[in-house]
Amino acid sequence: MSQWFIEVAVPVPLRQTFTYLSGSMLEKGCRVSVPFGKRTLVGIVISSHSTYHGNVNKLKSLHDVLDASPILPPILLTLCDWLTHYYHHPIGEVFHTALPVLLRKGEPLPKDTHLLVEAVTPNDEAPTELLARAPKQLACWQFISQHTEPLATVNKQFSSVVVNALIEKGVARTIEKPVMSAGWRTNLHLADKPTANREQAAAIAAINHISGFSTLLLEGVTGSGKTEVYLQALEQVLLAGKQVLILVPEIGLTPQTVRRFITRFGIDVAVLHSQVTNTERLVIWQRAKENKIGIIIGTRSAIFTPFENLGMIILDEEHDDSFKQTDGLRYHARDLAVIRAKNEGIPLVLGSGSPSLESLNNALNKRYQHVLLTARAGAAVMPTQHLLDAREQPLQYGLAAGTIAIIKSHLEANNQVLVFINRKGYAPALICHRCGHSAECHRCEQPFTVYQKPPRLQCQRCEKTKPVPLRCAACGSSELIPSGAGTEQIEAGLAHLFPQYSQVRIDSDSVRGKDKLANILKKVDRQEYQLLVGTQILAKGHHFPHVTLVVVLGCDGALYSADFRAPEKLAQLVTQLAGRAGRASKPGEMWLQTHSPEHPLLQDLICNGYQAFSRYLLQERRQTGLPPYSVQCVLRAEAVNAELSYNFLMQSRHYLDTLNTLQMVGPIPAMVEKKQGRYRFMLILSANKRSVLHHALRNALPSITQSALSSKVRWSIDVDPMDFN
Repeated sequence: MSQWFIEVAVPVPLRQTFTYLSGSMLEKGCRVSVPFGKRTLVGIVISSHSTYHGNVNKLKSLHDVLDASPILPPILLTLCDWLTHYYHHPIGEVFHTALPVLLRKGEPLPKDTHLLVEAVTPNDEAPTELLARAPKQLACWQFISQHTEPLATVNKQFSSVVVNALIEKGVARTIEKPVMSAGWRTNLHLADKPTANREQAAAIAAINHISGFSTLLLEGVTGSGKTEVYLQALEQVLLAGKQVLILVPEIGLTPQTVRRFITRFGIDVAVLHSQVTNTERLVIWQRAKENKIGIIIGTRSAIFTPFENLGMIILDEEHDDSFKQTDGLRYHARDLAVIRAKNEGIPLVLGSGSPSLESLNNALNKRYQHVLLTARAGAAVMPTQHLLDAREQPLQYGLAAGTIAIIKSHLEANNQVLVFINRKGYAPALICHRCGHSAECHRCEQPFTVYQKPPRLQCQRCEKTKPVPLRCAACGSSELIPSGAGTEQIEAGLAHLFPQYSQVRIDSDSVRGKDKLANILKKVDRQEYQLLVGTQILAKGHHFPHVTLVVVLGCDGALYSADFRAPEKLAQLVTQLAGRAGRASKPGEMWLQTHSPEHPLLQDLICNGYQAFSRYLLQERRQTGLPPYSVQCVLRAEAVNAELSYNFLMQSRHYLDTLNTLQMVGPIPAMVEKKQGRYRFMLILSANKRSVLHHALRNALPSITQSALSSKVRWSIDVDPMDFN
């Protein structure tokens, strides 16, 4: 019997593969079940060898071979190899990230079947009588009694709780049937489309002209019709029988966007985001791999979807931070999209109204093609932008008197008003009026946020909650006052100031739950709300045709941040927010309430716009040697004992300093210095060339990993960091 030595990538935080014995050769990309210590883990085969130079007696045999052929296609295997080397991340965790959850657990690939729900009529009691006191269940039963429906379709109209209740009562059942489909290419039907304006037509032509791999940056002002450019550009791709992957920010993925693609092309559009179940995700994964899905719209992790015949990748709002994974494998979906498009030999379109400085620099240096959309589509015009000086004005609920007057004028004109503040809760702190003490989360050493719905204190870092105290813990005074303003306070204030107008608060607390955000947005479109109050969720690509005023509060802190990216992020946020106003026939305006109206950053942004402002920022970055004119990496460490984190990074700095090729800052406390009882430090590495940074990391990592302190702290490597939290 022949003996093969199989190199397996196991999902553990170790930067190596492990060798196991097998009776046969296995192809790279197959899953295997292996013993690892006292556990059994699912790993990915990396290579097979007929010889082994170590002690064969120490090797264990594979438990099981889960796949007869590679579950990952060559393109994704190559992508995982690149990820491992570029981000210096444990290889097993990289492959683990690339697989759907159920495949990580060793589940088999799904059968190509539909799970259907059909009505059952029991002999003993009529369903209408049995369900008389459960109107939702009765409506659901009547719906499925007319014709058998896919479970996914039923769950869009009725919750899974309702469906399960019918099954438990014996008046419904699920059945599995093979999918009898001619495929998406047979169903493809192009609906009528609007005539593109001159700039849109030029952009569409530029994209369609691309042959093979090329990256194109579509820099279009908000409301310029970038989505219409995408729709018309991918027509030729779909007609050629090729698939399309569209990546969007998590909170920018709206049902309206998906519906627009379905209506235009007449085919099902698969959606991948955090609310999709593991089973649904695996089905989409498999169907895309078999070319049974033409379009996938998804968030960050959709970049790992296998396709049989991928023809184009579109990444919308490419500047958005949510494309960067902030724990585990800290990849950036935009960078992976570039690598994948290059490996596939296909076009990549990056779209944004406020491009990242990295992408903009690549475009200005001709590494990317660059297309501009400078005007809004249709009759809409760009909103005017203003600064409102809040100094020496009386404030009510965080709103200056001038701001209140402007809001009133727009409401009286029967328009909608959007008020933005990037803080949840009622107030960011609870302060003692007598001694100044603030209620603080001791695990994170930061003030608790005050909430009123329901009343509580909550830490925004660890989410610990506690009742609102009646007296100060330091002096015993009962004079406790909320300090600052959050979305709840603005909501309460506007209700008091404008009781005759209905309003809605849109933040991560208020839109939890399936379809909650989608339902709110529908009501906004129907003008059921005149006042919209919320956080960054409101800035993400929503089309509000009746909003004529955007008010921006609480942005002064970003003007003085220690993070060099803060001006860029503030400018992008303000630009995106301004884009929510005046998107239809009504003109719009944005007012930014500030105590720093003379700040040069705000003056430049408001007077000259993002296009000029971003070019100025690039010049500033060049002069200071900051990204994109250098490359960075952050080595992070955290521990209950601050000294351990600091000493680990000091030791790591010594290993990294042997070549004397890096600029290093630290160890210094992270901007979020303490979280969940752990002290957090960072070592910032910079180099003029990527090759220099990666060479230094490759040389130092073995020593860092084997150091005695490495097992006493949590540590990670973040290549191309987006923040220093």
